[in-house]
Amino acid sequence: MSDYDAIVLGAGAAGMMCAAVAGQRGRRVLLVDHAPRPGAKILISGGGRCNFTNRDTAPDRFLSANPHFAKSALGRYTPADFLELVERHGIAWHEKTLGQLFCDGSARQIVDLLVGECELGSVDWAMGQAVTVEHDGTRFRVASATRSDTAQRLVIATGGPSIPKIGASDFSYRLAKQFGLKLVEPRPALVPLTLGPDEALFRELAGVATEVRATAAGPGFREAALFTHRGLSGPAILQASSYWRSGETVRIDFLPDRMPDWLVAAKRAQPRASLRKLLPLPERLAEALAERLGIDRLADATDKALRAAGERLGAWTFRPSGTEGYAKAEVTVGGISTAELSSKTMESRRVPGLHAIGEAVDVTGWLGGYNFQWAWASGSATGHAI
Repeated sequence: MSDYDAIVLGAGAAGMMCAAVAGQRGRRVLLVDHAPRPGAKILISGGGRCNFTNRDTAPDRFLSANPHFAKSALGRYTPADFLELVERHGIAWHEKTLGQLFCDGSARQIVDLLVGECELGSVDWAMGQAVTVEHDGTRFRVASATRSDTAQRLVIATGGPSIPKIGASDFSYRLAKQFGLKLVEPRPALVPLTLGPDEALFRELAGVATEVRATAAGPGFREAALFTHRGLSGPAILQASSYWRSGETVRIDFLPDRMPDWLVAAKRAQPRASLRKLLPLPERLAEALAERLGIDRLADATDKALRAAGERLGAWTFRPSGTEGYAKAEVTVGGISTAELSSKTMESRRVPGLHAIGEAVDVTGWLGGYNFQWAWASGSATGHAI
């Protein structure tokens, strides 16, 4: 049996960042994971190039029952801080739209960076270890089939259940319940939405994509939407999905640059034009929308009907039948309640020495590198606290 200052459960983005920071501060740290190799989720992120942060990171781009909780950690470890680390490791990067930063090469470079930082901190590794956890009131004991280790501090960094094919599970929630910590009900986020039989017309548009503004219960997102065989996807839909709840609607503005009465003006200029030809959208989508609106030639429609059509095109309502679930969700909304944790140290208020970071916690970022920035920030905060 070995004794450590801290045991970190989960060798993902948050866990490796925490272990590296603590190790480089002279703490004796053990990093444990049930997977044989670290960083599985990092490797598949960003199309294999890892969207490792976002320049536009701000607390209002994160969902949480307590919208103020993330401010402390995000303010103390910024995108510029992680970018400095990336550049120190000689990793070439580029910026895409909306502040998103990616590796020029492979996501493997970010995993190697984190592993290297852990090595600088002399972190011990225990990979491929399914564990049980016990607590005697002062020390935590983490045991597997091959080893048993103790520490004064334990960090839960095992993420959420999104993308189970890479080994994700609800282990963090089971641990939280074991220690009496409250959970905010988890649900899939950044996930495609499914449509029911009444929207079969749109499911037949599989493969068609166009720029829209999509809105659920939160802010609107102007990005691409993609029709699929099962429903709706694409960045705009994934963003809105984090705010969507079962039974609610999603509103799509198919023409975000047009005023509602634009069709009336078009009728004056081109009375013989058909609506489907006039819509600046992919042909199949334009035909489907015109069919649903019941308008062919503009001249055959009243001004009132055209205004109504313009308004509907700007606020087309879908009532999704559900989501594609954790299998296709990039992250999880909900998790360990922030009411249980210190926003400065991520330490449990009721179990001294127990910390929770990253996706395990009820803090979920928008699409585009925000969730990695939360991993770096919350991992750094705890690494400095243990």
